[in-house]
Amino acid sequence: MHIRYSIRPSRPAAHLLEVRCTLATPDPAGQRFAMPAWIPGSYLIRDFARHIVAIRAETAGKMVALTKIDKHSWQAAPVGKGVALTVICEVYAWDLSVRAAHVDQTHAFFNGSSVFLRALGHEHLPCLVDIQRPIGRDFEAWRVATALTPACDQTSQRHAFGLYRAANYDELIDHPVEMGTFTLATFTACGVPHEIAISGRHDCDLARLTADLQRICEWQIRFFGEPAPMPHYVFLVTAVDDAYGGLEHRASTALLCARDDLPYPGMRGTPKRYRSFLGLCSHEYFHAWNVKRIQPAAFSSYNLDAENYTTLLWAFEGFTSYYDDLALLRCGLIPLKDWLALVARTIDKVHDNPGRQRQTLAESSFDAWTKYYRPDENTPNAVVSYYTKGALVALALDLKLRAETSNRISLDDVMRALWQRHGQGEQRCGIGDEDIRLLAEELSGLDLEHFFAEAIHGTTDVDLAQLLRPFGIRLKRSAISTNPSLGVRTSSDGSEVRLTTVYEDSPAQVAGLSAGDLLLAIDGLRVTPSTFDRLLSRRQAGEMVHLHAFRRDELMEFTVQLGAPAKDRHQLQLQRKRNSLRKNWLQG
Repeated sequence: MHIRYSIRPSRPAAHLLEVRCTLATPDPAGQRFAMPAWIPGSYLIRDFARHIVAIRAETAGKMVALTKIDKHSWQAAPVGKGVALTVICEVYAWDLSVRAAHVDQTHAFFNGSSVFLRALGHEHLPCLVDIQRPIGRDFEAWRVATALTPACDQTSQRHAFGLYRAANYDELIDHPVEMGTFTLATFTACGVPHEIAISGRHDCDLARLTADLQRICEWQIRFFGEPAPMPHYVFLVTAVDDAYGGLEHRASTALLCARDDLPYPGMRGTPKRYRSFLGLCSHEYFHAWNVKRIQPAAFSSYNLDAENYTTLLWAFEGFTSYYDDLALLRCGLIPLKDWLALVARTIDKVHDNPGRQRQTLAESSFDAWTKYYRPDENTPNAVVSYYTKGALVALALDLKLRAETSNRISLDDVMRALWQRHGQGEQRCGIGDEDIRLLAEELSGLDLEHFFAEAIHGTTDVDLAQLLRPFGIRLKRSAISTNPSLGVRTSSDGSEVRLTTVYEDSPAQVAGLSAGDLLLAIDGLRVTPSTFDRLLSRRQAGEMVHLHAFRRDELMEFTVQLGAPAKDRHQLQLQRKRNSLRKNWLQG
């Protein structure tokens, strides 16, 4: 017995999908259906049901009453025993992101969580989905890219329209699908076939991209230990003018990038934009182990109707953020100086935000649904990123384990032990709040309670300078500018300069300035994007300046005592002396 779905771009120019769900044995009391409220990996209630523009139910061609129960649930009237019930939805798909669905005349992309209803009480049943080509000659060249398994089990049918299967509803919605005339490249990593499907106009050097991704994937598979946890893997890439983002899945990832991020024929070295794209690919691929299989206990069985709270995102996103660029270094894609610069920039990002002194990593993880994923003008003052600070904690823990055990134990060993104990097998158990600390203590013999109390449950900065010293690396901090500081972030639009963030206890906040204020003049001289820094450069810290600004349509005047230049830039300096700790760490 199975649930059968079908999906077809019914009117691509109108961005509409027709999605059907047929259940052979509906609940005799009246079958309920629901659309997920969020997609695993992106911790925000998105209410995908709001994109349903029409919905109806039928059996044997006859209409069945369908009653809406709440914002994303419906109940069908009872039907006869043994009579199949079909619900037909028309879904609007115009979200160009990695999280939902996007359809036009050039392609169709969807995540199952944004288009497939789940039949409540039947989520455990196997699923068949008929992926259908749009009607019309313009779409005859379209094909399919997905990690879903063809129902016929023939790899030759992998890119064909037709039936695909999933073991249950959770698996069904964990395999995004791309349709269109995408560019396709393939490679093998540790015996596992991998594909790269690129939609959108581009001039990508596919040979370079596949060679580089092969090195990343093989390093990660060997890091955790062969065999890989998936039989087949797909990178689904949408290239546009300017975008950046990714979302992990059990055997694929959806990526959104600027076309300039991709390598081009004749490109030399690894430019910054391409390096960032490789880091994104590395990050999402590492998630195939760390969060898709090694999971917080709260994610062992997703509740797709509401928030799923965990205090552990620092480990699943932060640790992954540590290893994504480290993988590029260890597999030889970037030089050491570039990797040290990336670490320094991560330190900058954390120290730029006073929120690190207010919110702990555990709190940031728990509040991701309402704070990290809902940023506003005060976010830098109130929130710490579990990505960036989590990466620094991973770095600190790795350094501490290596230094205090003479390289006998490292974070690498902890990750592999997590995989062996929590990531494998059908009955794998989720990770509790203290499990990572306890495992690291077990492997190393160290008492790490104080480290975790400060790094995860406290707001003090991790002393990276001290931890890096035994590895022959000096952490240096300096000001990026000699100008005195207002303690603000700004944005410009044409000739206007507007405050986007006013930092906690900064000169601007003390003087009464607020985010959203439009700066007009400093000491009677007009402020523009080109004059703002120049006007400040002629002043000294401690001086008083008079500043005019519009708040909404009201002209306001402020007296600001300028602060010292912010020491907000870090640099990691490598000592030339040979260091065995450093060698073992960076080479893995």
